[in-house]
Amino acid sequence: MEVVEAHLRRIEKLNPQLNAIVTLADDAMERARLAEASPAHSLLHGLPITVKDTIDTAGLLTTAGSRARAKHIPIEDAPAVARLKAAGAIVLGKTNTPEMAIPYETDNAVFGPTNNPHARHLTCGGSSGGEAAAIAACLSPAGIGSDLSGSIRVPAHFCGIAGLKPTTGRVPMDGHTPAANGPLSLGACIGPMARHVEDLALLFRVLADPTQFEMSPNEDLLPDPNELRGLHVAWYADDGVSPVSDEIRVALASAADALADAGLNVSETQPPGVSSGAHLWVELFATAAQNEIVAQYEGIEDKAGPQVSELLRRSKDTESQLAEKIGSAERLAAAVLEREKLREDLRAWMKATPLILAPVGGTAAFEHGVARVEIAHQSISIFRAFSYSQTFNVFGLPSLAVPVARTAGGLPLGIQVIGAPFDERRVLGAGRVIEKALGGWQEPEL
Repeated sequence: MEVVEAHLRRIEKLNPQLNAIVTLADDAMERARLAEASPAHSLLHGLPITVKDTIDTAGLLTTAGSRARAKHIPIEDAPAVARLKAAGAIVLGKTNTPEMAIPYETDNAVFGPTNNPHARHLTCGGSSGGEAAAIAACLSPAGIGSDLSGSIRVPAHFCGIAGLKPTTGRVPMDGHTPAANGPLSLGACIGPMARHVEDLALLFRVLADPTQFEMSPNEDLLPDPNELRGLHVAWYADDGVSPVSDEIRVALASAADALADAGLNVSETQPPGVSSGAHLWVELFATAAQNEIVAQYEGIEDKAGPQVSELLRRSKDTESQLAEKIGSAERLAAAVLEREKLREDLRAWMKATPLILAPVGGTAAFEHGVARVEIAHQSISIFRAFSYSQTFNVFGLPSLAVPVARTAGGLPLGIQVIGAPFDERRVLGAGRVIEKALGGWQEPEL
């Protein structure tokens, strides 16, 4: 009970500076009292958590950052939330997100922007930005976000925490808005976020679909570092799409060195297919995501915020767009075929090199509201700058963001550890090695 109470006091003190938690659960203390009075048999007994505001929570406001859902209270939990509660977790509240989880900046017309706890004039990232900011600032020990284009990993990188995008399909996406329908099911996922890799592993054991979870109940959550010795690891800092800052390249190289020091066989090599990830993301997911949001706003277009309004404007159906729609369907079919071929090539390559290190993106956290960033003396669109994250949604591979360094200005820098499908255990194990070697999460000065 004291743990929940302490977090509520910290939320009261610090959340006004951050706007990370947008709705508090009114039953958190009652659930804590019940947990204290009952035997501690469950894996997450009494653990306070937060939940991204795109994920349904029974009896607790869930808006997806949209005025169209500003009073929406689900009648049941999303399966991911239900699993956490069944394991003993206590929901403290909901965390902020951009409207319909669209951009890499957490801001919406219902609750406003969320600030980065390391520098409040900067964004915390998106779309799981409120979750990352809350965890980084110790308003919450852990929670869940969602990810279609880096939406767990980018905020984790910006805020200096750890976040796992699981293998696509490993954690149920039901109860998420927008829904992961059609092609979106190839890349969208729900995953855990926490300050430390070991905590991610604990949450992931609860969240993961038991029909796909290889670990026996008695197996360690994370492999002993000796189990990883000799594994081949490839790292790369250039995907041919976006440059990365010098500081990010140095941070990535330091993570590679940490694995080499632990006995892994590390080399700088670009894996096959990764240079195609960004363009395939657009072909596979852009139109499908737009169509899903258009359906959400049918008849209530006046409720849309600025970014969704622009998306709705572009999507208006006219006779002149018919040929374009036919062409889009043909491009989607071609993209699916290309994705399958490249994914199989990459999976075959990963039999010999089962782990990959890559940037999360080309830059650290940027200022609120910007559309472009300067990287290596180039002006880059925000979307393009995070091609490194988008690629592993396209291929459906598990990807962990773990903090490894700071910029000269004190901002966190994370990198990705990527593994073969359903190999989250080794991904998390390698991430823990890197975390222990390089320091991991550092508390922001608030």
